[in-house]
Amino acid sequence: MSTVSGKPDRTLIVLLSVIGALVVVALIVVFTGGEPEQLDADTPAGVVQAYSAAVIDGDEQAAGEYLTASAFTDCENFDRGPTDNIQVTLVSTTERAQSADVKVSIVTSYGSGPFGADEYETEGVFDLVADNGGWLIDGAPYELAICPNPKSDS
Repeated sequence: MSTVSGKPDRTLIVLLSVIGALVVVALIVVFTGGEPEQLDADTPAGVVQAYSAAVIDGDEQAAGEYLTASAFTDCENFDRGPTDNIQVTLVSTTERAQSADVKVSIVTSYGSGPFGADEYETEGVFDLVADNGGWLIDGAPYELAICPNPKSDS
């Protein structure tokens, strides 16, 4: 009689142990898989990643360091809108000797509804030019374009 009542107890313990292990693995995946891979800052895609992160964080001064001088002079003041609900994903990179194009997918989320947030997806292209062994952005998609005010000496 004790043999029969012992089997369900062991089975239950094994089952609970397996479920516990699965929960731990799921938590590890969720908490370690959220950050994107940091790309090499000397590549066109790495420059776009760093620039986009600075724009999304609202750090126009840092983002401005990735722009060419002509991007500053051709700059027009505009209201880009909020960047806190933007997600940027690399689609492709075309690199040439003196220029590069980095195509990205830009997903913007708005509010929430009964079926989740509304999302709008576009593709944009960053135009980059070679500069002293590195890369600078000469043009950015509208959603990530900035017009920083450079510091003046006056």
